[in-house]
Amino acid sequence: MPQISIAFQTNKTAQQYSTLAQQVNQYDFDVVSVYHDLPHHPSYAALLLMAPHISKARIGPAAVSPFRTHPLDIAAQAALLDQLAPGRTYIGMARGAWLEDHSVAVPAKPISAMREAVDLTLAILRGEAGYRGERYRLAEHVSAPYALPEQVPPLMIGTWGRKLCALAGEIAHEVKIGGSANPDVVPVIADYIAVGEAKAGRESGSVSVVVGAVTVVDEDREAARQAARRSVALYLPVVLPLDPTVQIDPELVERIRQQVEAGDRDGAAALISDDMLERFAFAGDRNDIIRQCEALYDAGAGRVELGTPHGLDQPKGIDLIGQQVVPALKAHWR
Repeated sequence: MPQISIAFQTNKTAQQYSTLAQQVNQYDFDVVSVYHDLPHHPSYAALLLMAPHISKARIGPAAVSPFRTHPLDIAAQAALLDQLAPGRTYIGMARGAWLEDHSVAVPAKPISAMREAVDLTLAILRGEAGYRGERYRLAEHVSAPYALPEQVPPLMIGTWGRKLCALAGEIAHEVKIGGSANPDVVPVIADYIAVGEAKAGRESGSVSVVVGAVTVVDEDREAARQAARRSVALYLPVVLPLDPTVQIDPELVERIRQQVEAGDRDGAAALISDDMLERFAFAGDRNDIIRQCEALYDAGAGRVELGTPHGLDQPKGIDLIGQQVVPALKAHWR
């Protein structure tokens, strides 16, 4: 059965993380995620505050860059989170965005480095000692000195890229397309994944596609769509060039980027057409969000993730999603 999840940007206070976790726990979300964009709080810090208040949904980071956070630390934090939500966590890894802007070095061979990062993280969580890769190493006499999960949490890889999708097809459980609400891209990503599934002898479709983006829902449809334009403007210069199903106007992308960097979100929002908004955000009233989600499921998505800010007022937006969108979607599947 398709799944529905909710995701939070890590720019909250400690109390807000706890309060939001208590709120979402009232509703039938399958997954609660946080995302780890620079320069916000690290994902696991937020998750450790939220986990004690989430009793039903799976939780995890969507996603951590091993080029920012060493796999040794990813494994340690994943093990600690599993103690608070045993059997309900996942590990999300991605290359990460805006790394070069902040002098975070990306390896010359990012795909092989990602494979090593995953290998080392999972080896540590299995209790193995020693690892020797080209980029990542663990001394032969060293293994995890802390309590380990009974089962290694499943892996999600965040990417739009053909090569990293193929790697995910070999080793992951899910692939997340971050910053998209576009049904047209789902079968493209599934084809990329299938290359790796075939290489590893896995059944085609065994790796689920997750689609997630900025979400704004409110009874005032037009106000919600305008707010979503302002929020999604930050991400469009990154994700627009990644979507192979969308014709790109480089000049438009650059104009949006310049407006965002100048702090003019309204100016950037004015450049975003209705079609562009529909492809890169969930925006409008409850019926709009339900329609967009159903289109993604019909295209083959296994999970849809509704991201920050959720509404004109975040708690109200979460309530609208939890009370109206989630039940409607789950009723549709039954």
